[in-house]
Amino acid sequence: MRPEILFPLFAPATTLKGVGPRVAPLLEKLAGPIVRDVLFLAPHAVIRRRPATVATALEGEVQTFEVEIEAYVKPRGAQPWKVRTFDGTGFLTLTFFGSFGAQLEPRHPVGSKRIVSGKVERYGSELQLAHPDYMVAPDKAHEIPELEAVYPATAGLPPRTVRKFAHEALERAPELPEWQDPAWLAREGFPAWKASLIRLHSPATEADLLPTAPHVRRLAYDELLAHQLAMAQRKADRRREPAAKILAGPISDRIEADLPFRLTGAQIRALSEIRGDLMAGERMSRLIQGDVGSGKTVVAMLAMADVAASGGQSALMAPTEILARQHFETLSGPLAAHGITAVLLTGRDKGAGRAEKLRALASGEAQVAVGTHALFQDEVAFHRLEFAVIDEQHRFGVAERQRLQAKGAATHLLAMSATPIPRTLELTLYGDLDVSRIDEKPPGRTPVATRAVPMGRVGEVEARLRAVVAEGAQAFWICPLVSESELIDLKAAEQRAAELRERIGPGVGLVHGKMTGAEKDAVMADFADGKISVLVATTVVEVGVNVPNATIMVIEQAERFGLAQLHQLRGRVGRGRRESSCVLLYDPPLSENAQKRLDILRRTDDGFQIAETDLELRGGGDALGLKQSGFPAYVFADPFAHRDLIAVAGDDARLILARDPELTSPRGQALRVLQELFDWRAASTLKDAG
Repeated sequence: MRPEILFPLFAPATTLKGVGPRVAPLLEKLAGPIVRDVLFLAPHAVIRRRPATVATALEGEVQTFEVEIEAYVKPRGAQPWKVRTFDGTGFLTLTFFGSFGAQLEPRHPVGSKRIVSGKVERYGSELQLAHPDYMVAPDKAHEIPELEAVYPATAGLPPRTVRKFAHEALERAPELPEWQDPAWLAREGFPAWKASLIRLHSPATEADLLPTAPHVRRLAYDELLAHQLAMAQRKADRRREPAAKILAGPISDRIEADLPFRLTGAQIRALSEIRGDLMAGERMSRLIQGDVGSGKTVVAMLAMADVAASGGQSALMAPTEILARQHFETLSGPLAAHGITAVLLTGRDKGAGRAEKLRALASGEAQVAVGTHALFQDEVAFHRLEFAVIDEQHRFGVAERQRLQAKGAATHLLAMSATPIPRTLELTLYGDLDVSRIDEKPPGRTPVATRAVPMGRVGEVEARLRAVVAEGAQAFWICPLVSESELIDLKAAEQRAAELRERIGPGVGLVHGKMTGAEKDAVMADFADGKISVLVATTVVEVGVNVPNATIMVIEQAERFGLAQLHQLRGRVGRGRRESSCVLLYDPPLSENAQKRLDILRRTDDGFQIAETDLELRGGGDALGLKQSGFPAYVFADPFAHRDLIAVAGDDARLILARDPELTSPRGQALRVLQELFDWRAASTLKDAG
């Protein structure tokens, strides 16, 4: 039940003055559907209006003038209306585009004095204000603020109108009970919640809008604490849920002994952490992070063997059919050699074959299921599902992940991700999961030689590719666009594929984001089977295809990709015994940041170090494509600028719950208000990470 004190903020935005049927959808698109969303919409700039004369006017500055209207110049055709004015020191032209110029003369007749304010521009020999921000009579000069916050806008909703709505929302904001620790507030110099919002909406300088400003940090910390508290509660709830106790057994030891390689130290550590969870009798929720090819699937397979030995079943769900097939090929043989039956279930299964697989799972005859979305369909029933493994878990919706887990009672969850996340951001994505890192490469992985080559030498790269293909190897060629773009002058993937067919031969395939899943899978399968020599692709190959025979990765316009993404793409080669290389084609001259990105990629293949560097180089915003990775849609918190606050919020949340698990103390009650304010609650499934 939402606290009554928050009712004014959760009222529809249509209750704000001037938000009618036309404006409401525009404001909702910009901010959101309720008053709180408008309150949380921060300005992005500050305009300081300085008084000036035409003689002292500065081009490019926002300035205010007192003028007399001398004449109106009506437009010819599509030309603008022009109002000629004089201030005693020179002439200033006011320019108005559109039909409403005809309404100006009755309101601002020739001979009248007006105060005008806007950005000064030069057009030919004359100074002008195009669409002045303000044009008022001298007795209303007080309506022009010296300092003005500039808000985001959208077509049909100008910044000044948004500002009016934001300030009305601010008037409705109640004084809320303090949920932060007083000593922490004092140490950081944080103002109160309402005072922070007032400062946010009334900035005195640009510095007041920076993420380092105390009131912005205060609001960011509130948001991070609400989120961390919800995830800590969810983690505690799961731990209170009894689950099957699964002991490590001799079968998994024998499977490990049969492997053609020894586990790395990181794999051994991750496996022992998983086994510790499985033996505890509480529901496990763990994530394994590790680079492509670091051996996550083998660790999951050994845990599955423990589950099978104890009489339970496991399911591994992957986002694509080709990835599901690769997992199945990795684990079905070693498991079968020790009496553990695995089945592969995908959307392609039909008729008697599908029915037999479903029967084997329902009876318990098959102890392991590997598949795609097909695993959580209603007709799929397990005899005793105790362990769910979800690969690239961010590629599945919350409801999909939960539907698979719901096939068993208190199912242990292991999520796997090949996208290394900087340690500073781990809590924001995985605060409700325990995290294991596999940060060592298995022995035998061939290092990938990485070099940067200007686009002018693309002919040499194509010639090298032709020679390698003639020797029987395969290659990827990554393009950043699917089709011609008017905005960015890049060769499209289709054009590049056609060009390579001319140079190399017919064995050039193409896969891109506009193809259906089945079409992509078919091309990928042909590439994996060696029917295609060169695969031209957009970044849809980033995760999920294992072709040991592929030895060259060419990335066109590499400077346009993020560092973490480049690393993911490079991980597609070097999976066999042959020497492999990654060619980063770039358009010179490179920016300083682009140069640093390509340099770090040449120096290291450590995905975790690369992720940290990427965050440092790109700073705030959606630095790592995090929104596509299930990253929370924060309003105030910036994952880069506020990374020091993330760990503090995580520690604070754990301490709060250790002292007051039900949040019944005065601070606990205030924290409940905080969680409701930001919609971060333990019960919320919309923002569930696991």
